[in-house]
Amino acid sequence: MRNKGRDGAADLTLGFIPLVDAAPLVVAREKGFAAAEGLDLTLARETSWANIRDRVMLGHFDAAHMLGPMPIASTLGIGHVEVPMIAPFSLGLGGNAITLAPPLFARMEEEGTVLAAGPAAIGTALAKVVVKRQAAGQSPLTFAVVHPFSGHNYELRYWLAAAGVDPDRDIRLVVLPPPFMVDAISEGQIDGFCVGEPWNSLAVEAGVGVIAVTKSTLWRQGPEKVLGFRADFAERAPDRLAALLRALHAAARWAGEAGNRKELAHILAASVYLDRPPAIIARALSGRLVRREREAATEIPDFLVFHDHAANFPWASHALWFYSQMVRWGQVDYSAALARRAGQVYRPDLYRAALAGTGIDLPRASAKVEGALRQATPVASRHGTMVLGPDGFFDGRLFDPDDIEAYLRSFGVSASG
Repeated sequence: MRNKGRDGAADLTLGFIPLVDAAPLVVAREKGFAAAEGLDLTLARETSWANIRDRVMLGHFDAAHMLGPMPIASTLGIGHVEVPMIAPFSLGLGGNAITLAPPLFARMEEEGTVLAAGPAAIGTALAKVVVKRQAAGQSPLTFAVVHPFSGHNYELRYWLAAAGVDPDRDIRLVVLPPPFMVDAISEGQIDGFCVGEPWNSLAVEAGVGVIAVTKSTLWRQGPEKVLGFRADFAERAPDRLAALLRALHAAARWAGEAGNRKELAHILAASVYLDRPPAIIARALSGRLVRREREAATEIPDFLVFHDHAANFPWASHALWFYSQMVRWGQVDYSAALARRAGQVYRPDLYRAALAGTGIDLPRASAKVEGALRQATPVASRHGTMVLGPDGFFDGRLFDPDDIEAYLRSFGVSASG
């Protein structure tokens, strides 16, 4: 057991990146939900996701705000040393966007798209620009993602590939930490990026970005960040793990209530957290995004979901979808054994155990066919039924976690050509 903190509470140190979707961690500390569970949280801000991964891996942090695919890659030893990790809690759904430099979006408008068009039409316009640049012998467009093992990388690739743009051949992809995205696009070093809030809205506010597509329009209620631990933490400190999951569940519920948005924006705006204007942070919390400078806000359904629709449940099918994208883009070869290991990184069993006896309703299943819910749908739960969805992909595809190979064969663009 670690040292005791204030009033005998157990110390836990959690890492986070300055993003709006770190809110459940911040709220757990600032609104007393962690203290109510006997925990004294220290939140440590980091700049890059690589630092987050490494500091959890080395035991500097007990757990962290983490990219959904990151504990899977760590467990499988892809791209770094192999350190088994677990994700027993989802920090929410959605929250990312793809922002493009205004001159690029202006070229896309010349190809017939408008900002109000959906992701398919906007992607088609981008593909036309890419083809014309290639024909003119111009250098490829450069897009930034936050990490190779990130939802951002996979959703940007998914969108581009659906439009016929090969993300490994037709454009250039680079990795930048979220806080550096706005400066990079302002300096003309990149033509676009995929990142979480508030960095898209800050680019719009600075006049250097246009929010072209949001994650929620690519995959409605799609998974994003998780709480990641080394796997041995659950064995060493099961009681502290359960207490933290209960605290975060209460914090996510508070963060998701519309009446708390103003206070939450001010909490997150503090210098120790995001250090950005509350008014900018509030855009993501409300789902009302200003997509281009000097334009009216647009309502984006389910832009960022902290708690509703079982947003905190760590679905094994979410882990397996991330694994499928690792395979699709050549980061790892498919095998049934690796798929099993990937699916076991997300731990609904630990989430259920932590909330046992609280009366909180939870899904009965641990995995589902992703993209199958075209509207809000009652599904079986511990106490009867609960409402999930909609969770559709913009291209209408379904992901069956029991048949990953068939899913991968269905794509025309992948690392294998």
